Amino acid sequence: MTKKHQKVVLVGDGAVGSSYAFAMVQQALAEEFVIVDINKDRTEGDAMDLEDAIPFTAAKNIYSGDYPDCKDADLVVITAGAPQKPGETRLDLVNKNLKILSSIVKPVVDSGFDGIFLVAANPVDILTYATQKISGFPKEKVFGSGTSLDTSRFRVAVAKKFDIDPASVDAYILGEHGDSEFADIDEASVGNVPLVKYAADRGVSKDTLLELEDDTRNKAYQIINKKGATFYGVGTSLMRISRAILRNENAVLPVGAPMDGQYGLNDIYIGSPAVVNAHGIADVLEVQLSEEEQAKMAASAKTLKEIAEKGMKETGLA
Repeated sequence: MTKKHQKVVLVGDGAVGSSYAFAMVQQALAEEFVIVDINKDRTEGDAMDLEDAIPFTAAKNIYSGDYPDCKDADLVVITAGAPQKPGETRLDLVNKNLKILSSIVKPVVDSGFDGIFLVAANPVDILTYATQKISGFPKEKVFGSGTSLDTSRFRVAVAKKFDIDPASVDAYILGEHGDSEFADIDEASVGNVPLVKYAADRGVSKDTLLELEDDTRNKAYQIINKKGATFYGVGTSLMRISRAILRNENAVLPVGAPMDGQYGLNDIYIGSPAVVNAHGIADVLEVQLSEEEQAKMAASAKTLKEIAEKGMKETGLA
């Protein structure tokens, strides 16, 4: 029987981290929740603020801590890093955030931590890859938020178009969490009806679906331009992944998963549906893509691999 997984350490208490912490409290997940950040005052303030919500949800111990607290944690979630500025792509952040990442992963591992790493800092696929390399952990115990947020955005866009519940849209965004991501439009469905047919029956063309995919790709930029950052969506998607781990759900979720031959890819983390449970990634599902989509996946992986290798070399982590 799997033991209850109940201690979570959050590293990075910015907008994304605190939104994630709030989502975890709302969902009554993890009895022990530790917040670590370079800004100690902020973590103490957030812990005090969050504990005021406990009487309305479920009892838990929330406190400001440090890397030694990772020792007996089940899950360490990394949201720390320089945020994306207006006009900046996620890939522009790479070297800045690789340096920050290496200063986090080493002390976490040194604490004796033996749980699961969940990475959300951008560029998430590259930082997930770097976390696995720096930590030396098995690949299934390190993964990223990947395209979970993008998948949610695409499902919302499709649902709004057809006035249905987003949870009823079975579609995924695959590839890089970034500018080369794409939707599996040809494989997507609504109530087992292929999405392309479902749309056509309602007078909506595939071109319109591709416009929704493009809107999805650019939504983060719109939000950043309007309010400076995106955090509620990603904070909630991190909570959803955490729930699958802590409750040993074997849930199929779109995450930044380690490739071992899927889509013809190896030694890379990239967005794909995977089975998530208390041991991390139990299985990576390979969606049978159309020829056009397979080419998009290969192009996305090529971009990630080149930038990851260059960044790891330039920051001395290779």
